[in-house]
Amino acid sequence: MKFHSWLESCVRYCFCPCAVFLALSLCGCSLHDVDDLQPSGPISRSIDHLFWITIALMSLVMIPVFGMTAWFTWKYRASNTKAAYSPDWDGSTVLEWLVWLFPGLIIAILAGMTWVYSHKLDSSRPLDPAIPALEIQVIALDWKWLFVYPQQNIAVVNQLTIPVGQPVAFKITSNTVMNAFFIPRLGGQINAMAGMETHLHLIADEPGRYFGENIQYSGRGFPFQHFVVHAASLQDFDAWIAKAKQASLPLDWHQFNELAKPTVKEPIAYFAPVAPLLFKQVLDQFKHPATNH
Repeated sequence: MKFHSWLESCVRYCFCPCAVFLALSLCGCSLHDVDDLQPSGPISRSIDHLFWITIALMSLVMIPVFGMTAWFTWKYRASNTKAAYSPDWDGSTVLEWLVWLFPGLIIAILAGMTWVYSHKLDSSRPLDPAIPALEIQVIALDWKWLFVYPQQNIAVVNQLTIPVGQPVAFKITSNTVMNAFFIPRLGGQINAMAGMETHLHLIADEPGRYFGENIQYSGRGFPFQHFVVHAASLQDFDAWIAKAKQASLPLDWHQFNELAKPTVKEPIAYFAPVAPLLFKQVLDQFKHPATNH
């Protein structure tokens, strides 16, 4: 009877509040949010694989700890007169080995895996040198994203279209404060910094509509600084490029400065043609501000 009373108290005063708190914390989530975490490329799958291996290894320590905590609490309760009382006990070599050996092994395994995956998932390394990559220049603005396709001579605001099965080489910079370019279903994030060029290589192996965003706080428009990613077949990608080239608004340095003015919820816009050295101008303005015009 006492055990049931103790268990009821634990559920009432510990489990129930935690369950309510978790439910409230997830009330803003939807199936769309969960879907954005499903890997759709080799990079994201490797990250997902590493994540679950890490969770499993850490569980080898956490589960026994929580289990023994509950067991010790029940066994050595004040009302249990049968529990052994050993005030002079000061240590055990066997327990010391158990306490330190297994966590030490897990840390060594995690350190080795981190080293291997850090080199395997190096964002600056091309995915497959034998396959030509599609180059896309990414410029972070307040509070929107500009994607320049230099080989196709077009640019798009807040919409990214990539071909399925072809590696994409992103060159990323910022025209404002630091941003973080992130497409959860394709791979990890990379920072966009003013005056600096960072690189990210991704590939989508299945068609779909993905979600991209900035995960680095950048001001009042930060919650709305996201974009749509379309992974399309090669035929659909070529058709989209042909449609984008019909845009009658060229993107030169003057037009870019107009576009760079802070706006919130900027609609999707197409530009063609694009000044050949626009990306370099964005970089150089922070290196030689006096000579930029």
